[in-house]
Amino acid sequence: MPLSEQEQRLLDEMERHLMGNDADVVSTANGSRTLSYRNIVYGSILVLVGLGGLVVGVSSQIIAVGVVAFVVMLGGVVLAVTPTRSKSTSSSVPQTSRAPKAKASASFMDRMNDRWDRRQEGR
Repeated sequence: MPLSEQEQRLLDEMERHLMGNDADVVSTANGSRTLSYRNIVYGSILVLVGLGGLVVGVSSQIIAVGVVAFVVMLGGVVLAVTPTRSKSTSSSVPQTSRAPKAKASASFMDRMNDRWDRRQEGR
């Protein structure tokens, strides 16, 4: 089912806005937070230790060992994927830089809500 012209324009505008915001998010995220190889290695080791403990817990039918091993595995995954704040860029990025983006996002949502209301009134 093809989209109407109005729906296509709305979709194009939403896509442009999303791409603009994604570029801001990507540049901010890459500049201030990075994955640490040390954390990835330690997290992987914890996952392997937890997996071994889980196998031991299941084979010996001791539930407590299995649960603790699962928690260790979960902690290893969280450690591996948690980004660390880089020290060189954390002081150069002001904390107030996020407020205007939230304000612009709110106005975008307000416009979308207004358009939705106008569309519903037209029916």
